Parts: sequence; C-alpha cells; structure tokens
Amino acid sequence: MKQRRKIRKQKAHIAFVLNGEPCEVAFAPHKTLLEVLREDLNLTGTKHGCELGECGTCAVLLDGKPVLSCLVLGLDAEGREVTTVEGMQLPEGRLHPLQETFADLGAAQCGYCTPGFLLTALELLAKNPKPTREEIAQALSGNLCRCTGYIKIYEAVELAAAHMRGEKAEVAEEVVYGLKS
Repeated sequence: MKQRRKIRKQKAHIAFVLNGEPCEVAFAPHKTLLEVLREDLNLTGTKHGCELGECGTCAVLLDGKPVLSCLVLGLDAEGREVTTVEGMQLPEGRLHPLQETFADLGAAQCGYCTPGFLLTALELLAKNPKPTREEIAQALSGNLCRCTGYIKIYEAVELAAAHMRGEKAEVAEEVVYGLKS
C-alpha cells in the first residue's frame, strides 16, 4: 500500500495597519489583497469587479495612494497602511463628507462601484482640496460606473470638497441638457 504524503498548505502571516488599526492576518500566499480583505478579514465593502485592473471597483488606499486591490498581492501589504471604505467613517460613527454627498446627490445608484470612487476621491481631496471638474474627472478616470453617467459623482466630490473646506455650497440645479438659465 502506498504511503500517503501529507501536503501542508502554507500560510503567509503579515502585519499591517488596516483602517488606522494594527492588523495581523494569515492567508494563502497566492491571494490578492482584494481576496484577503473580503475573505480573510470579512471587509466586504471592497468589491470584486473585473479582476483585471480595468474597472476600479476594488480600489483601496495603500499608504494613502489608490491601488487596484485585485492586482496587488496580499503579501505586498506587509508593514503598510491599507484603507478601505469601512475606514472612511469619522469619529462617533459619522459619515465622511464624501459619503454624505454621494448619498444626498444620488451619485451612488446601484452602489457597486461607489467604494472605489469614494477612496479615489478621498486621495484626490487629501492632495488637492479645491479640484476643478477636469481634475476630478481625471482622478476618477480609472473608475467605471454603469449607472450614473458620472455627473452626479463629480458634483458629489465638488460639494464634499467645499464642505471639507468649511464653505457653504450647493449643487447647481440641472436639467436634461445642462444647467437651467
């Protein structure tokens, strides 16, 4: 009788900062950061999209910069700082201004792409508190949405930026073919 070999599944063990808190996790070393976040840490705000790096749905912040978590190995998070949409919440459970304006303006329709947009916009506003519409569009150009047509998303980022600067601002009322006169 043949002797069966015991095959050991090796796990990677890493430590990093997740949403401002120290974190340790063990996982199969071939897993992407997206898979580690969703499957091993139960943070399901980061969404599976194309898994090819083309849609931006899985965007998270790695050391403050947006990355596509489907293209980053979980091992690459060792010793680094990862921020997911769950980490955007402000003290006392308040929503971040970006989250509020996305909800208030209907920028999140089905909501599937929203976490990627929120985190990418968060990084934009951290480095540029007063972006133009063109700068917003450029920063978010790697994030795809099938529902909104992008205008509401751009408006939500503009309004959140104004609120974050302490300005009182409202979005211009629009009609189908542009601004009302």
